[in-house]
Amino acid sequence: MVYNELGKTGMKLSNLGFGASSLGGVFHDIREAEGIEAVFTAIENGINFIDVSPYYGHYKAETVLGKALKDIPRQKYYLSTKVGRYGENGVNTWDYSARRVTDSVYESMERLHIDYIDIINVHDVEFQADLEGGLQKIVDETLPALVELRKKGVVRHVGITDLQPENLKWVIEHAEPGTVESVLCFCHYCLNDEMLLDYLDFFESNGIGVVNASPFSMGLLSQRGAPAWHPAPESLKEACRKATDYCASKDYPIEKLAIQYSTSLNPRIATTLFSSANPKNVLKNIDYVNTPMDEQLVKDVQQIIGDQMRVRWKNT
Repeated sequence: MVYNELGKTGMKLSNLGFGASSLGGVFHDIREAEGIEAVFTAIENGINFIDVSPYYGHYKAETVLGKALKDIPRQKYYLSTKVGRYGENGVNTWDYSARRVTDSVYESMERLHIDYIDIINVHDVEFQADLEGGLQKIVDETLPALVELRKKGVVRHVGITDLQPENLKWVIEHAEPGTVESVLCFCHYCLNDEMLLDYLDFFESNGIGVVNASPFSMGLLSQRGAPAWHPAPESLKEACRKATDYCASKDYPIEKLAIQYSTSLNPRIATTLFSSANPKNVLKNIDYVNTPMDEQLVKDVQQIIGDQMRVRWKNT
């Protein structure tokens, strides 16, 4: 496993990180014991960064992960979780108020059975853009509340996440320097979209570490295919299906190429998160990352995707 510095946090993260969304059954139902074993497998094989959120599975992912973390020494991993986005009984809710995000941190710590959080992220800031106060509320209220928790040692570092990298840039530009220490952006450094590269100079010049997520583009780059709820346009889904079929004809699963591409090309991206509640899949992805990538196949696949490269969609 390769380990990269995350900005100025002092943390060196494995270039492959464990995204715990699958523990909440986000993509399909899971067996809890198997999910817990997937966490153990990740840690035992060198992955030292875990990311989760109360939103994933409406608290389920944090609850299941917490059962695993009880049996893992705290020094074995760095953990990030999130505030601001929630949901119960199938209904999504958003609350970026200072009081709610502060309470949320302590609630997450209880579910996770930990006494501090390495990175606390404001989850999907774009949703606040549509609420009263807009993104300015993240700057004026949400982030200062998390900075107070950082001063107390409850959280060690503060970050923000979003699908849209321009929102991350806006918040950083309007917040006090040093407030935001890391960003997490998803689906913008993968085979069909490398837009995140356009923002690396900005993040680096501000001393901000970068976490990439969803190398499979939320299922677009997988043999299983995108879930029914995937918000991508049909034209992009079709292009990715053709790319998947082409990789299969070369006896090279597109998942292998996708995760290799997202982890091997740019050390300025500290880590790339993938998610699986299956221990065998965890081992398989680690093996993929440690195997040389077919660079010609990358070119072929991106040519197949063609004018659908960088095609975007709105978060849901």
